[in-house]
Amino acid sequence: MPDGFTPWPDDLAERYVREGYWSDRLLGDVPRGGDPAATALVVGDERLSYAELDHRAERAAAGFLRLGLRRGDRVVVQLPNTVSFVVVFLALTRIGVAPVLALPAHRASEIGYLCELSEARAYVIPAVHGGFDHRELARGLAVEHVVVDGDAQEFTPLAVVLDAEPVEHDRPEPADIGVFLLSGGTTGLPKLIPRTHRDYVYNLEASARVCGFTRDTVYLVVLPVAHNFALACPGVLGVFACGGTVVLAPSGSPDEAFPLIERERVTVCAAVPPIALLWLDAATWSSEDLSSLELLQVGGAKFAAERAAQVPEVLGCAVQQVFGMAEGLLNYTRTDDPPEIVAISQGRPLSPADEIRVVGADGLDVAPGEVGELLTRGPYTLRGYYRAPEHNSRSFTPDGFYRTGDLVRVLPSGHLVVEGREKDQINRGGDKISAEELENHLLAHPAIHDAAVVGLPDPVMGERTCAFLVVRGEAPKLREIKEFLRQRGVAAYKFPDRAEVVDSFPRTPVGKVSKKDLAARLG
Repeated sequence: MPDGFTPWPDDLAERYVREGYWSDRLLGDVPRGGDPAATALVVGDERLSYAELDHRAERAAAGFLRLGLRRGDRVVVQLPNTVSFVVVFLALTRIGVAPVLALPAHRASEIGYLCELSEARAYVIPAVHGGFDHRELARGLAVEHVVVDGDAQEFTPLAVVLDAEPVEHDRPEPADIGVFLLSGGTTGLPKLIPRTHRDYVYNLEASARVCGFTRDTVYLVVLPVAHNFALACPGVLGVFACGGTVVLAPSGSPDEAFPLIERERVTVCAAVPPIALLWLDAATWSSEDLSSLELLQVGGAKFAAERAAQVPEVLGCAVQQVFGMAEGLLNYTRTDDPPEIVAISQGRPLSPADEIRVVGADGLDVAPGEVGELLTRGPYTLRGYYRAPEHNSRSFTPDGFYRTGDLVRVLPSGHLVVEGREKDQINRGGDKISAEELENHLLAHPAIHDAAVVGLPDPVMGERTCAFLVVRGEAPKLREIKEFLRQRGVAAYKFPDRAEVVDSFPRTPVGKVSKKDLAARLG
């Protein structure tokens, strides 16, 4: 295990194995239980059976080995919702190489940091996606291999990697890091979340059981497949574990998603609230047959109770509220929960082994039903971010509970209701934006003297980003600020939606910027 990984204590690890939470199953083997002839993956007009998917993954594994990658190496993977993503993920995890899953929207600021922190030996990208040339970004990185899906120019074509002849190879251990997910980033750039094969396999398999996935499940992916929600909650991997079918869509637009639901007879989809709201509106005029849809999972941000209650009537399917984090803990409403619980709560913990505490500012447990910060530990919740000792000292209690920063209250039924968060983070339609990171970028602008970023309530996105600015001379316009951030390689979802110029910032009694008072100025 590499330096910088915090393992579970021996007594807990032994307990999780003894009680059946952890198995020896590896992430790359998850699809191998499916019927070889059954359809595993549909992307556009391409359809792969389980046998075909397995063969492609083995060829790709051989191709990555031929590049010199070995067990314990890391590779930053930034691919959109394509067959290539699935094949590359399975191939790397089979040979013990941990993919670091970047999102399609990440740019030079994030990617350079991830490559450096993970000591990645390779970077896997599309040639061009969404009008952005990833090869230009790659030219500024110090990685050994750049592998490109499409016109590779001077880099290594992914097609060559995928075309190798399968070979015998070493396999990882279940306790090895299987994949690195990214934190939402509350204090600067994202932190790396190491997920072992055994904890992440439990994550996806237990989720699939709670959500009732079977070989008849047809799961539509409208979120980035590299996102924890779409990948393993239960996600793509949970579907593969049950022998069902995954359908990848380029986006959650009703114009793209609704025809796929009708054509493929989709039964389940996971969405963030902005997509769910869009679907509720579009369903009133759409002509597509959505009758196959049985379940809409909504997570990534709080889904308003009023709109959650509309899903069964408008879309004709059940709604499941999901509240979780890439760091581990997952909460789901259950299919037999009363409708009023489904509407108002964000679910209850996935595992009997999930330990939950709700504490006040003094660190002591609050009274039942009161609001406090959520602390958790369990068989699939990390014990420490990767190579982040200083941050870990603040984010974990001495006895290993993860401080989520989320403010919750617990209903008598055990369901959690999310009331906000302590962390200085904006949740813009499921995309987590670190206020500190964005402020640091804004402060690099020559006309900006000081910056304070806050989240403003929004009925569609949950929150939108407002940058309060103290300027020097003439204030830059919002479009100029966005262009400045784009040139700095900042992901577009982090751009402020609004900019307000102020003379100074209100302060708390201890001298900190009062973001609550700033937000109140806008009513």
